[in-house]
Amino acid sequence: MEIKIVLMTAVASILALLFAVFTAKKVLKFDEGTDTMKKISQFVRRGANAYLNRQYRIVIIFFAVIFVVLGIMAFMKLLTPYVPFAFLTGGFFSGLSGFIGMKIATASNARTANACREGLNKGLRVAFSAGSVMGFTVVGLGLLDITIWLFLLKFVFKLPDSEVTGAMLTFGMGASSMALFARVGGGIFTKAADVGADLVGKVEAGIPEDDPRNPAVIADNVGDNVGDVAGMGADLYESYVGSIISSCALGVSAYKSFGAMALPLCIAALGVLCSVIGTFFVRTKEDAGQKQLLGALSKGTNFSAVLIGIISFPLVYFILGKENYTLYFPILAGLISGVLIGRSTEYYTSDSYKPTQKLAASSETGSATIIINGLSVGMLSTLIPIIIVSVCVLVSYFVSGGAGNPAMGLYGIALAAVGMLSTLGITLATDAYGPVADNAGGIAQMAELEEVVRERTDALDSLGNTTAATGKGFAIGSAALTALALMASYIDKVKILDGGLEKISNLSINNPTVLIGLFIGACLPFVFAALTMSSVGRAAQSVVIEVRRQFKEIKGLMDGTAEADYAKCVDLCTRSSLHEMVLPTIVAVIVPVVVGLVLGCSGVVGMLAGATATGFLMAVFMSNSGGAWDNAKKYIESGHFGGKGSDGHKAAVVGDTVGDPFKDTSGPSINILIKLLSMVSIVFAALVVKFSIF
Repeated sequence: MEIKIVLMTAVASILALLFAVFTAKKVLKFDEGTDTMKKISQFVRRGANAYLNRQYRIVIIFFAVIFVVLGIMAFMKLLTPYVPFAFLTGGFFSGLSGFIGMKIATASNARTANACREGLNKGLRVAFSAGSVMGFTVVGLGLLDITIWLFLLKFVFKLPDSEVTGAMLTFGMGASSMALFARVGGGIFTKAADVGADLVGKVEAGIPEDDPRNPAVIADNVGDNVGDVAGMGADLYESYVGSIISSCALGVSAYKSFGAMALPLCIAALGVLCSVIGTFFVRTKEDAGQKQLLGALSKGTNFSAVLIGIISFPLVYFILGKENYTLYFPILAGLISGVLIGRSTEYYTSDSYKPTQKLAASSETGSATIIINGLSVGMLSTLIPIIIVSVCVLVSYFVSGGAGNPAMGLYGIALAAVGMLSTLGITLATDAYGPVADNAGGIAQMAELEEVVRERTDALDSLGNTTAATGKGFAIGSAALTALALMASYIDKVKILDGGLEKISNLSINNPTVLIGLFIGACLPFVFAALTMSSVGRAAQSVVIEVRRQFKEIKGLMDGTAEADYAKCVDLCTRSSLHEMVLPTIVAVIVPVVVGLVLGCSGVVGMLAGATATGFLMAVFMSNSGGAWDNAKKYIESGHFGGKGSDGHKAAVVGDTVGDPFKDTSGPSINILIKLLSMVSIVFAALVVKFSIF
């Protein structure tokens, strides 16, 4: 049975990748439109490629340093010799998934705009198909990476299951490291460009969004791709593989059988098939409003979730036996929790509902009130997700037998994370579709297409803001469950090391090292958010200065008789973001090691608990506040509360500008932070056990 499971996972990974190739070819057959549209798309494509090439050169240096460090630890017998190489493959596949997604997104923006000239449904299909390439590339490469290592470690090197999963956890560290670079760097780029373009273009100069006279407009469109596509792809890749590997590790610990390791793999493999089927249900009517458009995407995701929910029961029954049928319920709890978190995020961020509509109304009294109310919406929106995740954890733990055997309960929590991410292929497609639609709107504006085209792209873009916020809520919820599973994996890892059991024997809150670790961990998301927010602020200041300079010095720019120097802004954003992304990532890697060496393993557990609790809340708060501000602006631009150009609209632009780094830089990066902290802690556990002070 063991080799059959591995082959099944391999087949699923190949199916996902083939579907991505098929969909990409289908998208590329669509016409890019006029010569002007092709030219603008080429500008964006060239800028995105240049950014990623320079980013990867910096990332390679980081990975080379960590590879040497892990190699030294392997030489000291603190790690198995496979760990440094697993670290490299995790980073490589994480970066590759984002790169492929970015390539298809930049090739689809003009095609989506041109499709909107023919109809709303066609535009939706092109943008969603481009997003599907991203989604299925992520799950395909994730399962492929897992399959390769599982086959090598178990069937070639013939390691016991516990060592197999221990080594595989390491490529999660590589994936998380790459994801953090991609999210932080891409997030800084896109928001520096966006903030610079909005503050000078819309607020100071009074020109429309995506106006070709704005020097930062191309950089803004490039940023959508390097941040919201490449960064998001790397982010969700590490969430996906992290949830599967941690559940495999906990399954081996709890049940001492390959079946417990095989179950998450089978769920993920069949989730690919369910996601493929769900994509064919996404279509809409030509006169669709926001609720109808959202319903079109929900059809696909809901159908996929229901299908995997039905299939999972016989999987549990036949793989683990009828005596363990209750393990089906954590999977179901994870699926339901993912859907409910998405609905909660949708309620607080979509302009179809009262919170965002009331937020838009508050713009009539100025920038201060819309910012105050936006912060309030984001803070309040944390309540429902925390209740959902808490109920999911309780149900998963106790129905899995956690009351009698805590290891089984922790395995149940890990299965809930796998269940939540089982249909990631289509869920990520609905998220990645957003930046494509946003770029399409920009191209429609710059190419001076018919007004109806811009109306259609605006409708798709507004929907994309909601699905992006929903996707971020989904990613954050899964991150919380995965972080809990990884924390349990860390404790298991320490216990089997020589001297480790003594180091982690007291995890009581009365233990001062645990308490201090808890405070440090709780503080980390705030420090991390501060670093990334200030990075956006500094980068945006340089863009604002450059845009003002061009408006002042390039004669005829405001009249439309001269062309802006787009390349200058793209280069400025690239240099700023690559410089600013280094410190937050280094902090995330170094802090767990330092805390471990000073406070010991119990201090690390406290740090992981504190970071998971506050990180989850901070990420939800920041993502939802930003999403609500963005859609409040869109709601006003659709003709409410004075419409475009009104004082309320100017206030909403300021709110949206504040929210940009909230939702696209700091918020989504925090969910990577809480998992990377766990991954680093697991990899360096042996070092901490041997050399820690306490």
